[in-house]
Amino acid sequence: MAEGLRFGLYGLLRGGGVEPDTLVRRARLAEQAGFESLWVGDHIALPAELDGQQPRLEVVVAVSHLAAVTTRIRLGFGVLVLPQRQPVLLAKQLSSIDVLSKGRLTVGIGVGYVEPELHALGASLADRGARTDEYLAAMRTLWTEPAPSFDGRFVSFAGVFQRPLPVQRPHPPIVVGGHSPAAHRRAVMTGNGWYGVYLDVEQTAEALAGLRKVAADCDRPAHLGELEITITPPGPVDLETARRYADLGVHRLVVQSTAADGSGVEQLIQMAAETLVGRV
Repeated sequence: MAEGLRFGLYGLLRGGGVEPDTLVRRARLAEQAGFESLWVGDHIALPAELDGQQPRLEVVVAVSHLAAVTTRIRLGFGVLVLPQRQPVLLAKQLSSIDVLSKGRLTVGIGVGYVEPELHALGASLADRGARTDEYLAAMRTLWTEPAPSFDGRFVSFAGVFQRPLPVQRPHPPIVVGGHSPAAHRRAVMTGNGWYGVYLDVEQTAEALAGLRKVAADCDRPAHLGELEITITPPGPVDLETARRYADLGVHRLVVQSTAADGSGVEQLIQMAAETLVGRV
């Protein structure tokens, strides 16, 4: 069994969590309880049928705030919808958060799936994959090249610099979210980790088999062992189930309240601290 399964907490930024004192209290409770990380999802403008009228904080702003009110816990985007963000600006925002948090940032990315939201922000379902790959390459160029320049289909720049660089070198860990073969390939070829959402133990085993197949097809089987595997289970997790995830090679479980409005977070933190954290 894999040792030291870590636990993250998801979903602080919605419903009642948008209230400033509530957000800070929950973040600090999680840190004090021994959670390894806080994770936040990225939606900017959703249709009404997808809870578009539920309060949600913008994630880059919110993670910046979380960096200021915590000291040890890692901060993860789970995940940023990369094609709907301007990559030069985003690279600067992320490096700034990494500096201000003293190297606690993890950057989860995904291609998105909500067509009206993508359209409202200048992207589309048709080009989301191409934008994601290009935007990630452009950000890496800004973070790692001594004289950055980039000439792509969607973004180009030369003769510009971004300082300070991220604290974590060569850049904060990149975690790729998504269950498609394309997402698996992106994780294997360009990522430091993979994030699967709402997967039970059996589904996680199937997903990891898919990752292994992609790694073999890409002639990168060794790299799969370097990928950090993060899973959000579909419901509550007990100690036995957490151990089954660990046996598969999962490194982190990111748990969330089952309430649609994000309530019940304090109870979840207490339950996990008493029954899960530090026990797997």
